[in-house]
Amino acid sequence: MKLERVVFGFFIVLALALNVVFVSGDFETPEHHSIWVLTIAIVVSLIATGLKLGDRTQVGSILLATSLVADLLLITSRVVWIVMVDEAEVPDAYQMAAIVSWASGALVANLISVIVLVSDALMSRH
Repeated sequence: MKLERVVFGFFIVLALALNVVFVSGDFETPEHHSIWVLTIAIVVSLIATGLKLGDRTQVGSILLATSLVADLLLITSRVVWIVMVDEAEVPDAYQMAAIVSWASGALVANLISVIVLVSDALMSRH
């Protein structure tokens, strides 16, 4: 077992898990979605993207592309939160639905990334 592959897989799966944690709950209920979870999800997603930059294979290209999509959508979700909601306020149902919708797109990208990673691991026979 190679430590670098373990770390690589860890961050990819953690990015997906944190994305699920943020998206879980009623779309229109702000109390179900934490700004801190979204921020941590963005940071972990960016770390996962950084780890994917060195892979020059075809699978690596797909993993990088899905990661860039997830980053873009998570960052957009956070920017929407900043733009739509004043600092002292809690997002209303409409605003929260928009924020979670952007993060849901990132969830799809992260899910594809994990599926590609697992299928690649199953296909390689060392």
